[in-house]
Amino acid sequence: MKTLMKPALAGLAALCLSTGGALAGSHADMSWTESPYGPDDEIGAANKLTPELAKAAAGLVTEGKTYSLGLTLDNTVPAFAPRSMSIAILQPGQVNSPGLGPTNTTYNDDIFMGWLGIGSQIDGLGHIGVDHVYYNGHNDKDFVMGDGMTKLGIEKVPPIVARGVLLNMAKFYGKDILDEGTAYTREDITAAAEQQGVEIRDGDVVLFHSGWLDLLKEETRDAKRYGSVEPGLGKTGAEYLVEKGVIAIGADTWGLEAVPFEEGVGVFEVHQILLAKNGIYILENMVTEEMAADGVTEFMFVLGQAKVRGAVQMIINPVAIR
Repeated sequence: MKTLMKPALAGLAALCLSTGGALAGSHADMSWTESPYGPDDEIGAANKLTPELAKAAAGLVTEGKTYSLGLTLDNTVPAFAPRSMSIAILQPGQVNSPGLGPTNTTYNDDIFMGWLGIGSQIDGLGHIGVDHVYYNGHNDKDFVMGDGMTKLGIEKVPPIVARGVLLNMAKFYGKDILDEGTAYTREDITAAAEQQGVEIRDGDVVLFHSGWLDLLKEETRDAKRYGSVEPGLGKTGAEYLVEKGVIAIGADTWGLEAVPFEEGVGVFEVHQILLAKNGIYILENMVTEEMAADGVTEFMFVLGQAKVRGAVQMIINPVAIR
């Protein structure tokens, strides 16, 4: 996979230097390191998932139409540097052979070589920390090992079946593709929800549509722009969704939050607010175009990620059902 994030990384480094003094000491309050679900909690907001929540979500299905929210992934999809991927197709034991056994059975296998945080993905709670401290007060020296995390691994996350809400921010701002750096504030989110006649509730999965994935279409392709900047969730918007009690937040962008970052907001501080401080999952590169075109605002959201022990993130293809 082409790693097209180097310009953004340079910008992040500069931002770290320029904002370091202003942000110093901003994390002195360590009360966020204590999960409301107890000292053994490793799944954060997923504790809200219940049979009742799943049944209520199923009640939203009126047409049975399904939407694949995952990108088709190949080595041309932009990824946050230095992430990359490739696959190799093999025919083990079949070279110069008609096949296996008397029936001449032939088969293909594949080897995946790459990072798990590419394409459409879920960020687990061990992904982002604050000065080496992660969700529920876990210090990385105690749980991050070279062959996998012993805490907060992606395999701990239960199936996410919940009410989904789509906010069409492109429609709200009156643009086909939002400008990079556009930050969805608390006021923007409440106004967009009111405009589109949908309410954000406790236990929801909230997705944002910005049109940003259009930059990967053949006719409008600008992969460098797509992978180096983005519109997205702002700090006050993140704080608002925390207050609403959502389980996960996703968008049709590579990193969910607005880049360049808002003035006075730290490097990936929205990630810190959601993952490290509140155990709310992040869903990136969600394909929301078809739902937005259909005017969908609420739906049944279903996600069962691959349970790779100790993994930080995972490639996903969630399904929305209306």
